[in-house]
Amino acid sequence: MKRFFHALVISLAWFPGVAVAETQVPETSAQVQLSFAPVVQHTAPAVVNIYATFASARANPFANDPFFSEFFRGFGGQPQAQNALGSGVLVGDALVVTNYHVVRDAIAIRVVLADRREYSGKAILADEAADLAVIRLEGAQGDDLPKLEIGDSDALAVGDLVLAIGNPFGVGQTVSSGIISGLARTGTGGSALANDRYFIQTDAPINPGNSGGALVDMRGRLIGINTLIVT
Repeated sequence: MKRFFHALVISLAWFPGVAVAETQVPETSAQVQLSFAPVVQHTAPAVVNIYATFASARANPFANDPFFSEFFRGFGGQPQAQNALGSGVLVGDALVVTNYHVVRDAIAIRVVLADRREYSGKAILADEAADLAVIRLEGAQGDDLPKLEIGDSDALAVGDLVLAIGNPFGVGQTVSSGIISGLARTGTGGSALANDRYFIQTDAPINPGNSGGALVDMRGRLIGINTLIVT
């Protein structure tokens, strides 16, 4: 049988009337590579940067010095402003979903859209156990704001392609890609988050500043909020 197969292939090459199928070689970049650009263009405008300001006490520099600590007793820390950054997702009329830890105890919240519009924000809902919060953009009612459709996380499957969009390290909006590595994860590596909450695991690279950002599917629907890194 093996000998007959080889003979058949050779004979086809010698008969000009027999058509031989040719392999199609990609001629354009669109044929060569898969691009997530259409999904990014649809979803990125609804992912925002969040800048939160907190009031914290300035530590006494001599508090741990055995010689000076008694002398400077009473000169405790003085309030000072500290800033933190994160990401969020527009999901409705001037409403942004983010992580609770991004805005917890914030005395001021500033939200910057991808098109550089800025709004003051106010946390109106919070679920500390799930690490989720909802921010209302002040003075944005009636403005033409983008928003993401919320997908059905119950329809996800391990292996699905996903994109993570956020503001890592404050460098600006960044997109990373990966797959869903696991579903209904609990016990998040010693995190303070409740173990009765379920998480989507992805291998899409996520860094500090991505917290509160969007995890979207290939149809541009919001399927999760990027919350933490477990290493």
